[in-house]
Amino acid sequence: MARVTGIGGVFFKSHGDSAALAAWYQQHLGLPLESWGGAVLKWPDDAVADGGLTVWHVAASDSTWFSPSDAAFMINYRVDDLDALIAQLRADGVAIVGGPEAHENGKFAWILDPEGNKLELWEPMVWDENNKSG
Repeated sequence: MARVTGIGGVFFKSHGDSAALAAWYQQHLGLPLESWGGAVLKWPDDAVADGGLTVWHVAASDSTWFSPSDAAFMINYRVDDLDALIAQLRADGVAIVGGPEAHENGKFAWILDPEGNKLELWEPMVWDENNKSG
């Protein structure tokens, strides 16, 4: 049977100035924007020990996971140093709406982009019950 083998891209519509929103992602999250306005993130550039993976999940209609955003989606971005990124975001005036938290598979924090979309920031680690710290 033919099947899906991965996520080939993430595309979403801006409610305002799409170029300004893309520039915010470049400035605050380091996304390397190409001349056409998007970014290409290559798995071989991510040297984390988990070997690279993408998680896919459908949340229940009454889930509050994406709150305070009212968007029907939340994008999880892999990061190389969550603590340093949080410090950088705070210095830039970006509010951290949750975390950081440590779990079996890494550290997480949550922010909102300028259009109110909740973003999950994830510093992955190989699954280990000992990684938990709160």
